[in-house]
Amino acid sequence: MFEILAAIEHFLFFVLHVNQSGKFPKALSQKDEQECFMKMAKGDQDARSKLIEHNLRLVVHIAKKYFSPDIEQDDLISIGTIGLIKGVESFNAEKGTRFATYASRCIENEILMFFRNRKKSANDVSVNEPIETDREGNTLTLIDVIACDDNIADNVDLAVNIEQLNRFMKTLDKREHDILCLRYGLGGQDPLPQREVAKRLKISRSYVSRIEKKALTELKSQFDAEDSFYQ
Repeated sequence: MFEILAAIEHFLFFVLHVNQSGKFPKALSQKDEQECFMKMAKGDQDARSKLIEHNLRLVVHIAKKYFSPDIEQDDLISIGTIGLIKGVESFNAEKGTRFATYASRCIENEILMFFRNRKKSANDVSVNEPIETDREGNTLTLIDVIACDDNIADNVDLAVNIEQLNRFMKTLDKREHDILCLRYGLGGQDPLPQREVAKRLKISRSYVSRIEKKALTELKSQFDAEDSFYQ
């Protein structure tokens, strides 16, 4: 369940925080980093986002080490970002470890787990696959069993963002919509590398990249416009 939400959150994060040029902000100073974790511990979601945003360069640096001819670097960055999000959520600033050290392990673990899962993907179990029935005879799926009510506020916030995303996705043209769905696994399908998306749509990989960036920029502008309206 966490992996599903993290993947969706990762897509939303790229929509909301990566600028049009695709550049990432510089790393925080140790003082600013500590301050962000203190604020985050008190429920400050802006501090949480700042920690993720200012460590995306670390994701890119690590992803380069694991470059493989059969997977695009952009996809490794996407996978590594999920690890970064998990690292920000689980880091204990009181232990004295530098966050960059801890985050690097989380990012690398996520990428390595991806490569391991590729080898045994034939044995993957769908979270929507029926596994048993309850006392009333209703079918239970894996996602029903592992679901919990922890972090209700965060889940509500994520649900609101997903609802916004669904509305904004409908404003994209068909090609933009299809490329984002294929690239980020929206709609319950597995995310695909740009090379595979290009092959399916019979267009060049560079064209896929341009359309993807344009669509993400458009989605971000809609999020920003709606946020400004309610402020």
